Amino acid sequence: MKTEVKSDASVETVHRSPSLLQVASTSNPSLVAGAIAGVIRERKWCEIRVIGAGAINQTVKAIAIARGYMAPAGIDLVCIPAFEDIQINGEDRTAIKFRVEPRHLARM
Repeated sequence: MKTEVKSDASVETVHRSPSLLQVASTSNPSLVAGAIAGVIRERKWCEIRVIGAGAINQTVKAIAIARGYMAPAGIDLVCIPAFEDIQINGEDRTAIKFRVEPRHLARM
């Protein structure tokens, strides 16, 4: 499935889904972490779409920071990465999508 993305949608929530964030190499990891934590508190999961090494770097830092934001509530986060084919201005691209959700710990 391909998703059409406008080139100016770099850091905001994508209009088609309030649980999908886009991160750029210039994004502030602390601000992205706050957005991740907020979406997870509201919707129980979040997806982040990125293109490029710099954006992946900022996303991984943001997920680590978001874990710290959620820890006082007793919530740990897991991240599931996947590839996603998208179109940007009519051009096919491959993005990395990170699904972030609460960790479900098995009880012993």
